[in-house]
Amino acid sequence: MTAIPNAESNQVDALADINQYDTDIALKQAVQHVSGDALHRALHDYGAITGSLHMRELADQANRHPPELTAWDAAGRRIDAVEYHPSWHALMAAGFSAGLHCSAWSGNAHAHVGRAARFMLHGQLESGTLCPLTMTSASIPLLDQEPVFASFVKKLRSTQYDAADMAWHTKQSVMVGMGLTEKQGGSDLRVCQTKAMPLGKVATPILGAGEQQHYTLTGHKWFFSAPTSDAHLVLAREEDGLSCFFVPRRLDDGSLNAIRIQRLKDKVGNRSNASAEVEFEQALALRLGERGRGIAMLMQMAAYTRLDCVLGSTALLRQAVAQACHFAGLRQAFGRTLVQHPLMRTVLADLALESEAATTLSIHLAHAFDQHDEVSQVWRRMLTPAAKFWICKRAVTAVAECMEVLGGNGYIENGPLARLYREAPVNAIWEGSGNVMCLDVLRAMKQDPQGTELLWASLHDSFATEPTMHSMLQRLKDSTSLDPADQEADARWFAGNLVMLVQAVLLQRHAPPSIFEAFVRTRLQGNAGLMGTTKWSQNQANQMLERAFQHL
Repeated sequence: MTAIPNAESNQVDALADINQYDTDIALKQAVQHVSGDALHRALHDYGAITGSLHMRELADQANRHPPELTAWDAAGRRIDAVEYHPSWHALMAAGFSAGLHCSAWSGNAHAHVGRAARFMLHGQLESGTLCPLTMTSASIPLLDQEPVFASFVKKLRSTQYDAADMAWHTKQSVMVGMGLTEKQGGSDLRVCQTKAMPLGKVATPILGAGEQQHYTLTGHKWFFSAPTSDAHLVLAREEDGLSCFFVPRRLDDGSLNAIRIQRLKDKVGNRSNASAEVEFEQALALRLGERGRGIAMLMQMAAYTRLDCVLGSTALLRQAVAQACHFAGLRQAFGRTLVQHPLMRTVLADLALESEAATTLSIHLAHAFDQHDEVSQVWRRMLTPAAKFWICKRAVTAVAECMEVLGGNGYIENGPLARLYREAPVNAIWEGSGNVMCLDVLRAMKQDPQGTELLWASLHDSFATEPTMHSMLQRLKDSTSLDPADQEADARWFAGNLVMLVQAVLLQRHAPPSIFEAFVRTRLQGNAGLMGTTKWSQNQANQMLERAFQHL
């Protein structure tokens, strides 16, 4: 981190051609703590792929050339085609080969942990492709519940990416998206207006299910991500409630279903991925699950997509910090490299600590999805929305700080930080904004008081003699007895401090003592740290940076 590659210009190229797994000690150790060495080879291999200069160039191309909609062909026929740059398909093929769309459900030991680590490596490379990979993965446990979808699910499990826009049964693999949000409701799914009507005999049954009740959907969706996915799971209203429907893009004969793409969203970030507004004009559908259980079913799916939001933001945070430290180690200012300036070391150490805490929590949260004990179930229900709120929110601030480390070079579009900066807010918004997540934490605790007590006990057992952590736990427990209005007003404080307390527990168990002590002092005793606004000893800062970036 001390050599100057070009002393005349004093310019630093973006970090590339590294193994993103081998150089990430926090990720390696978190994975090893829960799975031993079983996942090492696969993660080493994908770390090399996602850290290569070639793949970085593909990621840049996919975001410089966003997808384009062609609604009509030259003869005036409705085709609703979305054209992606070839780089998108290369990135998707890499994600498929790594099983990011299906491997969580392989039944292998540590399946969720292995996928989570690969997902985070891919997220450091490119974020837009994570969206269809996430939705496809989250759909599998729902579709697996009904035999009529068995042939379709088999193709969902294929690791051979197939970009063709054809009938599902003619393809090597398929993908699934989601259609929930409408313009009048946003996060309030209860006001869904898309209508589902039962249909009589169908000339071309979906999935060959001639005996299955078919429906037609009429209405709209305000956000319909990856609109050319082979099917979407869509929320629609029947007479007696909201249900979940399987809506294919093409019918079994290859003809387009009546899903009209109105336009593609012009988004701040996530530009490689297509997000659309659509109208259903009596689109053909099958109901998935019980009548009136649509929101409950899709919330099952959301538990997995929310975990991926945590993983995606952790990936952005890690990549931003790595790029900032790489730059600071080579860029000279005022007679020495940036990293040799004590204040810069304080800022970088704080960012590195944030990254390690997020990484450690992310892997252990994924591990809870692999387990079936009571504590793991509590983690999944209560800590997933809390972590989604806190880590996704913190990543936005951290990436901005990393951009500032690069100065003007960080603020140009062809530098490494611009795309990370534009990507950072999306995970905080997608699948429920911060307020929705914090209220979900409170709701989960209210609905499961025994689980809440189990969570408190599991945390207390870890730090019975640590006064700062014990005090924070007591404050959290006391806040649950407040008036409901006061609890809601304090929901962000509660969720954020719950996450930091859990992060402290994990660092106490698995990180060097100096890292744990720094986290408690800068987060639980200070003002939640970040941006170097709490005191760091230079010795601790040195240890933090050496741990985080000794191989860069």
